[in-house]
Order: sequence, then structure tokens, then C-alpha cells
Amino acid sequence: MTPLSGGVSCDVWRVDTAAGPIAVKRALPKLRVQADWFAPVERAESEVRWLRRVGAFAPGIVPTIVAEVPEEHLFAMRFLEPAQHPVWKDELIAGRVDPGFAAKVGEALVGIHAATANDPAIAADFDTGAMFHALRVEPFLLHVAQHDAGVAPRLRALAADLEARHVALVHGDVSPKNILAGPGGPVFLDAECAVYGDPAFDLAFCTTHLLLKAVWLRPHAVALTASATQMAQAYRAGIAWEDADALMRRAGALTAALLLARVDGKSPAPYLTDEPDRTEIRTRAKRLLTGADADLYAGLETLIAGWPGSRPSGVQ
Repeated sequence: MTPLSGGVSCDVWRVDTAAGPIAVKRALPKLRVQADWFAPVERAESEVRWLRRVGAFAPGIVPTIVAEVPEEHLFAMRFLEPAQHPVWKDELIAGRVDPGFAAKVGEALVGIHAATANDPAIAADFDTGAMFHALRVEPFLLHVAQHDAGVAPRLRALAADLEARHVALVHGDVSPKNILAGPGGPVFLDAECAVYGDPAFDLAFCTTHLLLKAVWLRPHAVALTASATQMAQAYRAGIAWEDADALMRRAGALTAALLLARVDGKSPAPYLTDEPDRTEIRTRAKRLLTGADADLYAGLETLIAGWPGSRPSGVQ
């Protein structure tokens, strides 16, 4: 058994067996962050259900479940060798930023949402709103609202709307650290926040990460914002279950809220260590949340177009 990086929410091991390597994952009751952040360990079972559900109609974009031990809140899945399946986040940090791959992420993500939209049976299987509240709504939106009166009304309204929508199967943690750049396209991991909710959240969550990295990795800012644009465009092209403009407006609003949350929420982005970067992101996010001249109803594309690095230097 070899311990692997499990992020803040779980322990993960590579286990070498006679039949080949597998990955074993166990949920932690208290997450590895500075703030007191506890979450139900039953999220491991939600993740297994998400992986199996998506694997049933798109097997190439998720790892195969090998076994599970629900009473221990752990499970095993097929291990994907890093040489052929590098983590997308590592590729971005290394400067290998491919907007075309980001478009594939958008295509795969909208495919998941389209295949599960307006399905009462799937909604019943993922009635995990309390878990989503503990893992996403409270630490990302309500925690910031509790400590910042200026944006509190908008954040609370966004949180209420997010929890009231039950539209499609949501992954809940679509981040470059949870996506492998496989030879056949993206492979999604870590669906422990899965819920039947608002698909705009998944698009916003991943867009947030790309825009944060555009600030952090300045030499690659143009390619990173181009990646966000292409992902959003590919996603929008596949929206068939509701009005595309309405979803993209919700995604824009949630992206602004999540940008602020990754600076001032319970789970700040660990790579944003320079205070000038944090200040810039905080200022921009709060302006989007409160400024009438930057109304979030303009949608996700407008937000991305106004982000640092959205165009080459000198281009107006």
C-alpha cells in the first residue's frame, strides 16, 4: 500500500495486488483545513453511486469501481497510471495549457447533465442536499456571507436558489485536480459532493479554478482564460433541457461567488499565497456581486471576457 494525495477530504492509497494496482479511498469526518469543517462520511457512498451511474452511459470518463465497503465508507477503483492519465491541474501548472482539452471537459460535463436531467429516479437516488449543504453551500457561500455584510444578501440569495433547484445529476467538485487528462479525453474523479441539483454549479466550479489559475500563473493567463471560454462554449452547445441563457447567467453568478469563496471561504485556494493576487480576486469578485455596472445577469461569457488574461497584452 502506498499513500497518495487525497486532498483535504479523504485518505487514498495505491494498493498493488496480484491482479494489478487499484486505488482505495476512504472519506474523512473532518476535512484537512484550518477552519472546523466536518462533513458526513456517507459521501463515499454517494461518490460510488455517481461513478456507477455515469459509467453506465459514459464508461470512458470515469474509473471502474472494483469494490466497496459501505460500513467503513471506503471503496476501491481501477488505478489509472499517471503516465497515461496525468492530473489536469499538474498539466496546467507545468504550462501545458490546452484549450481544446478544456472544450472536451465542457462536452463531457454537459453530456452528464443532459443524460440525467429531469429524471425522478435519479433525483431519488441522489437526494443528498444535506451533504451538499455541508460540503459546498455552507463553507463556500454562507461562511463568506456570515463574515462579509456587503455581499451577504447576494450570497444568501444564490445559496437559496442553488439548493432549491433539482435539475440534473451534479458532480459538485469539477476541478482540474479531480480530472485526469486521459488519452481518450477527460476522466472525472472525486464525486463525493454528488447531488441532484443545479448543473450550473459544476460549470461554475471548474470555471472558477481556471480563472484563479489565470491570476496565479500569469505567463499562461491568456491560454487559461481561453480554456475557460472554450469549456463554457462547448458546454453551452449541449444544453437541451432548459434555456441556455438562463443557465449561463446562473453559472456567471455562481462563478463570482466561488471566486470570492476561494479567497475568504473555509477552503481557500492553497496556491494563492500572494496577497496582491488575493486582493485582486476579492475586489473583482465583490464588484461582480454588488456592482450594478457589472450585473451578473450578463452571464458566464461576459465574466470570463473581463477577467485578467482574457486577451493578449496590448489587445483591446
